[in-house]
Amino acid sequence: MPRRFVSDLGHQENIDQVFLASQKQMRPNRNGNLYLQVELSDRTGAISARMWNASDADYRSFEDGDLVRVEGATQIYQGGLQLIATSVCRARADEVDMADFMSLTPADIDRLALRLAELLRSMQDLPLRNLAECFLTDDDFMGRLARSPAGIKNHHAYPGGLLEHVVNLMEVADSVAGHYSILNRDLLVMGVFLHDMGKVEELSSDRGFAYTDAGQLLGHVVLAVTMLDKKLTQAEELLGEPLPEETVLRLKHMIISHHGEYEYGAPKLPMTLEAIALHQLDNLDAKLHNFHQLMRDDANLDSSWTQFHANLGRKLFKGRSEAEVSNPQ
Repeated sequence: MPRRFVSDLGHQENIDQVFLASQKQMRPNRNGNLYLQVELSDRTGAISARMWNASDADYRSFEDGDLVRVEGATQIYQGGLQLIATSVCRARADEVDMADFMSLTPADIDRLALRLAELLRSMQDLPLRNLAECFLTDDDFMGRLARSPAGIKNHHAYPGGLLEHVVNLMEVADSVAGHYSILNRDLLVMGVFLHDMGKVEELSSDRGFAYTDAGQLLGHVVLAVTMLDKKLTQAEELLGEPLPEETVLRLKHMIISHHGEYEYGAPKLPMTLEAIALHQLDNLDAKLHNFHQLMRDDANLDSSWTQFHANLGRKLFKGRSEAEVSNPQ
């Protein structure tokens, strides 16, 4: 039977196929009985699953990051699609096609890494280019960057998602700087590269996606500044002199202000032109990705509109499908 991807699933579908498991936990229902809750995903999206009256053996039968075979049925609950599982177990090797779980192929990762290096090495500012080289020649850092998601669930939440987010944003920043002569193009491009790099230490992708201890205690903003300080020392050795003090301040300010608002975790509000541009472009990239995912994963398959999203205060208009346009009722 052909695979049904998460993005294709609808209400009351019988399921018997393999997913990537993450964020498993045992939780009590209103009557105090335990049920298993787990996030299931493939390369197209994720769906929350519950297994009623689960046992400790059910919970211990797989780990976060395992590929599991799940039997059950989908249902719409409070406007969202979920899966009620009757069986969850580790999948056999012959049941798995890894292509079903790769949003980015190895070739995609290589292409993005090459474009990242190209954009950084195109900077005319020698101190910034040398600083960038300290990152590009760090094989451990580049390897983690290639594996890291940009978020646990919503924001480019797949291996290589962080690299994709950063390169996409650098491309946009390069274009925007070409239209606004008031922006320092090299400073903006370097700031984009640096702003989320702390996520390679904040997030773990070894077995599913989770926060590391450092990620929980410090967060990617603090981690990024710490990582930058270490590379500044290397760059100073390479150049024979430190980077200009103001350049360093501007880079660190871009990192700590890129969330844009205090309530979103920014220690400082953007106070330079490049910091303002970074925040707006970062927000644009994340919002477009998230909204597209909400539209793609929406359970209202027969409607041009998504369900109402209380956190957004609105529905989203998906538009009519090609079939509806070609065959109007």
